[in-house]
Amino acid sequence: MTQSVETSKIDTLAQELAAIQQTSSKRIALLGSRHVPITHQHLIEMMTYALVLGGNRIITSGATGTNSAAIRGAMKADPNLLTVILPQSLDRQPRESQDQLQQVINLVENPENNHLSLGEASALCNQEIVSRCQQLICFAFHDSQTLLKTCQDAEDQRKVLTLFYFD
Repeated sequence: MTQSVETSKIDTLAQELAAIQQTSSKRIALLGSRHVPITHQHLIEMMTYALVLGGNRIITSGATGTNSAAIRGAMKADPNLLTVILPQSLDRQPRESQDQLQQVINLVENPENNHLSLGEASALCNQEIVSRCQQLICFAFHDSQTLLKTCQDAEDQRKVLTLFYFD
């Protein structure tokens, strides 16, 4: 048992080292809380802008807060390198998000999840996002259950994970 835990840790460290050394573009998922101070949103937007300028593809969802800031940053740098996956159909998204989302070139809707609660649909959406990425950058609070579950799923799939806490 101890041997496999140590092997797993070594595998994870080796994967993280390879990701840091990788100079080609990556598919980076960027997810986070809806409730983000405006100063943090500006930092997320600038970081996403820089990631896209570096040739990375960004995958996110369509919520306000973190995801909206990521969309703004990616759209400024290169809209073709942004994919937004919605948990439900576009018309189920908040009105303040719809105008921004209508500008996204690579927009994936999931109307088959319209009958689910937003929490359930978001969990499924996050699973899809993680399955498409090589690395997950997540901004969460310690009580952000859906996001923390997504981070655990990413670790289980041996994705490189960077988790920032707001609190």
